[in-house]
Amino acid sequence: MSSLAPALVWFRDDLRLADNLALTQAARSGRPLLCVYVQPAGPCTTALAWWRTKSVEALGKALRARGGQLHVFVGQPEQLLPELAHQTGCAQVFWNRRYDPQGKAADTQIKAQLRHMGVEVHSSTGSLLHEPWTVRSRAGQPFQVFGAFWRAACASAHYPHPLPAPAAFEFAPSPKLPNVQYVGDGGSVELPHWAEAMQPYHLFSEKDAHARLEDFVTHALHTYTQERDFPARDATSELSPFLRTGQITPGQIWHKVTAADAGSGGVKFLAEVGWREFAWSLLWEHPDLATRNLKPEFDTMPWRVDPKGLDRWKKGRTGYPLVDAGMRQLWQTGLMHNRVRMVVASFLVKHLLIDWREGERWFAHTLVDYDPASNPMNWQWNAGTGVESAPFFRIMNPILQSQKFDPDGTYIRTWVPELAGLSASDIHTPWQAALLQPTGYPSPIVEHASARARALAAWKAQKDQS
Repeated sequence: MSSLAPALVWFRDDLRLADNLALTQAARSGRPLLCVYVQPAGPCTTALAWWRTKSVEALGKALRARGGQLHVFVGQPEQLLPELAHQTGCAQVFWNRRYDPQGKAADTQIKAQLRHMGVEVHSSTGSLLHEPWTVRSRAGQPFQVFGAFWRAACASAHYPHPLPAPAAFEFAPSPKLPNVQYVGDGGSVELPHWAEAMQPYHLFSEKDAHARLEDFVTHALHTYTQERDFPARDATSELSPFLRTGQITPGQIWHKVTAADAGSGGVKFLAEVGWREFAWSLLWEHPDLATRNLKPEFDTMPWRVDPKGLDRWKKGRTGYPLVDAGMRQLWQTGLMHNRVRMVVASFLVKHLLIDWREGERWFAHTLVDYDPASNPMNWQWNAGTGVESAPFFRIMNPILQSQKFDPDGTYIRTWVPELAGLSASDIHTPWQAALLQPTGYPSPIVEHASARARALAAWKAQKDQS
């Protein structure tokens, strides 16, 4: 057993052993490692919190397999980390950087506290290909257009090969911390009743993330461009939850996809990784991305206050099958196909004329891959209120979207089983089908043409005021 003071590795949304720069640097220090995760106090109330809880358990299992332990504590990191450092006598603390406003502020405070105590703090990059402030125009300004951003990012795309998991390192003995709430290596969160229904749809470990990437690259990457918009097909990577909590890194994905030489499929998929990078660059510049229209002229938009309509949208009871299938998939699994996300967002904002921030908040509650940069950016894109947004006057027709991207109704039948008996032609407009009455499926909450006209009138009124 080493006589050196321990090094503390603080895991956050980097729940992996490989390509984890903070862990690798800590292992290279030669000190015994104290692997720590800080769990928020209180009940688990969101799908992401549930996903994170299960993912922390998976990391704890991986560390146990190496003869160590993930030490999970409960409380506020600003109080816990200095206390842990003091009581364990650790000499160094390692973490991978966070870029959200709250995380950045907390890390700045904790770093100052630890350094004041004489503890070395080492922060590394780990969740993005490019840190948010690094991709800039020739004038040194942040990009407002994705295409220009991604071209500049790719021009400097010299990503180091992903790090393997440290071959060996020594674990520090379990700490004895009377003043800190300690819950072992699996956490003590009481999971809500809805978590049981979500469990069968998910795996959580670093190994599972790489198995999913391997399967995607082998079976779907080459046809990704052609197949990605069809929700009934297994044509997308489903890596977003793993990226969110760091069981896999964008660097690992980049190298795997690039090596596959999949032509347009690989190019398109890596551009989706780039879209995530673009979102984080926007959040860095606009910490209030989830609450403020980036286009201020939309501040006068006459959004409707419609609690009943909002509730029907949340529950998948709008009467539009593709919209309802997506919302029910979201509630049951914590995920939704990307094309369908666009359709349901457009429906809320333009058919129901409800403020995009209501949808953003609901997704924050229900998505296991909820991302504080991508989610609000995508909602603003759909609403026409953000940078490089789809114009507000482009209103998705949920019937045509359904007919085009779920032509035989397979996706709808999966998530709206009361419509399973309808034909491929009737399932997109069940209110016109004679068999509909016994199913109990609702009539459309609003007629498409009138909803479109109302949205355009509201948009014109907003333009006239701005």
